[in-house]
Amino acid sequence: MQIFEPLKLKFEQPNWANNPELALIDSVLEQRPDLVRMFEPDIRKDSKNSVFGRGDVPSVEQIVRAGIFKELKGLEYRELADALEDSRICEHFVKIDRMRPFSFQVLQKYISKMSKEMLETMLYELNKIAINEGLEDLNKICMDTTVVESNVHYPTNNSLVWDCIHESQRLLKHLQDEVNGLNIRDYTKDAKKTYFLINNTKSSGKKTKDKEQQIADKRTKLFIKQLVTLTKAINQVANIVKKKDTYSITENATAILVQLEKLLPLMQQVCDFTNRHEVKKEKVDNQDKIFSIYELHTDIIVKGSRETKFGHKVNFVHGKSNLVLSVKTLKGNPADSTLYQSAVEEVINTYKIVPRDSATDGGFASLENLQYAQNKGIINVVFNKIVGSLRNVCTSLNLETRLKKWRSTAEAIISNVKRGFNLQRCNWKGEDHFAQKVLWSTIAYNIRVMAAKIKMAA
Repeated sequence: MQIFEPLKLKFEQPNWANNPELALIDSVLEQRPDLVRMFEPDIRKDSKNSVFGRGDVPSVEQIVRAGIFKELKGLEYRELADALEDSRICEHFVKIDRMRPFSFQVLQKYISKMSKEMLETMLYELNKIAINEGLEDLNKICMDTTVVESNVHYPTNNSLVWDCIHESQRLLKHLQDEVNGLNIRDYTKDAKKTYFLINNTKSSGKKTKDKEQQIADKRTKLFIKQLVTLTKAINQVANIVKKKDTYSITENATAILVQLEKLLPLMQQVCDFTNRHEVKKEKVDNQDKIFSIYELHTDIIVKGSRETKFGHKVNFVHGKSNLVLSVKTLKGNPADSTLYQSAVEEVINTYKIVPRDSATDGGFASLENLQYAQNKGIINVVFNKIVGSLRNVCTSLNLETRLKKWRSTAEAIISNVKRGFNLQRCNWKGEDHFAQKVLWSTIAYNIRVMAAKIKMAA
């Protein structure tokens, strides 16, 4: 596929010349309609045909184009809906009638349906186009990991207990509005006071063992009091859920009861590990904890002496052109050395090309990874830092030095993706949507890189 000629013509038009990324992806989608069609099962899933209403839901192409425009411009859904009305280039790119734009709710409903599997396929297909166009030769690859934070506050036992009490009371108040004669007791007033007391219970002035012990005992007593309140809240929720069949409930009340049923085991889990840690002074494994009752998928990520973060570790693999060839959102906090072989395997299987060089951070270094890369046909295997008897394999010392220097571009690329496309903290809800946002940002970054290279060549 050749995209240089149509892009040259588009760059002569003012709207497209000022938006080279949109011009590029518009040309790609025109020549590769299969990239749009592959999203149809996702977008049309669970859709119902009706003879009522507007009768003209967005087409699959409009949804795909709207999602790309949103990420390239860094817009929220409300801003995207405004752009569809106010922006000529947005209207032209998305191929929508300005007189009949879609609401932000409709846009969010359909864009969020685009699965991470299909987004990953789109990333691969765009990279294959870049390879065919000569923008990337896949002679060398580099990988590095980063942490993308979930949209949660810093979790402490105190804050998690308060979240459980506050959330349960919020849902129960909404349920009370829907169910006549439902009586609930509000525990938030006392719980909030205790929450602030625990936060403010700390030593001041000169520290002594006696003073520290007094503070620890005071915190324990406050936690016992707060856990008693949490237990009361748990019992209240359990009783209401147990008696749900005796209520005359509406559709909204049914939805609230479903949320309460999901919240109940989380409240019990928080109560259990908080009691073990704060009262019984036991050490609780991270696998027994949750770090947010709102974003359950959140992992705790600890890298050496760096600040502890809460979110997901993400592994990026990029090539010589700075295009991201592969990106994986990981579960848990696996060691970097365990990610190397699967990442290399994926690149080779996806693009059917064996890289000549591999340069990675010292965290990926291991004898097994070195031998694996050699067995796959990679000639030069360089780790930035090596220990023990492990040695880099390279045809020359000069090339080894150059590959080590080139490896540092991984940090710049990750920074570009995260800062340029709002990926420092993911505010999309749920584990699947988290992975979708990572892929959307990576796709938008790759489009920007491709457009810059083609514009320079043109």
